[in-house]
Amino acid sequence: MRLGPMELVVILVVVLLIFGPKNLPKLGKAFGSTVKNIREGMEGDDKAEEVESETVVEDEDDAEIRELEAKLAAAKAKKEDSAQHAE
Repeated sequence: MRLGPMELVVILVVVLLIFGPKNLPKLGKAFGSTVKNIREGMEGDDKAEEVESETVVEDEDDAEIRELEAKLAAAKAKKEDSAQHAE
């Protein structure tokens, strides 16, 4: 749906009648800040999802590292035990 120039004039006249000429700058500023906040909020959601996905990958990597460290410690302990029994 596209608004033509006549529809925009009618909307502007109605807004002018409802809010008055003194309040139009305040209304414009409030509308602009609302649009800005909505855009920032939408970008913030994308960034939050990226951070969350990075955290999940790091958690999986950390779990794998802990598992490998445990296996290494067990192998070292087994090697020390076999060295002590050989003596």
